[in-house]
Amino acid sequence: MSKHILNIDAELHRVFYQGEVLAYPTEAVFGLGCDPDNEAAVFNILALKQRPVEKGVILIASHFSQLLPYVNDNAIPMDRRTQIISSWPGPYTWLLPKSERAPDWITGGSPLIAVRVSAHPVVRALCDFLDKPLVSTSANLAGQEPARTVEEVARIFAGRVHIVQGEVGQQAQPTQIRNGLTGQVVRA
Repeated sequence: MSKHILNIDAELHRVFYQGEVLAYPTEAVFGLGCDPDNEAAVFNILALKQRPVEKGVILIASHFSQLLPYVNDNAIPMDRRTQIISSWPGPYTWLLPKSERAPDWITGGSPLIAVRVSAHPVVRALCDFLDKPLVSTSANLAGQEPARTVEEVARIFAGRVHIVQGEVGQQAQPTQIRNGLTGQVVRA
């Protein structure tokens, strides 16, 4: 049986900072997340998903300022900034220049980092409660369909994740990813 967390409370705070994996609803699917600064936790997610580190993962936040430690804000071209910032909160993930602090276990060794300011109420509540962004990658095994319900998460990751209750949003597909330097769509 999967571990369930029914509330955003002290227990959630404890498991997050102990490096355990959370499953939580996002705009289209359940995501797997953890503390982006905890290398062991990120590698645990990658192992659960059978996903190579070179693919990188997304960071999600409730507001852009939570992402600033990981993004080189000064390297975002001014002519691109308005489009990026005005798309949030919402289902848009941007590849932005990473800061020196952004670890390779998040970026996959890329000079860019994938980030999103979510409009999903559970994601926003989690990030606000924890006062930082979360790793976000779809709750699935590599190459498989992502989980869209608590029951699917429990079946795929039985006992290996803490599930935050909630419903996924109305998006039909995982969020679009765009290059913040060029505007090019990387994933539609």
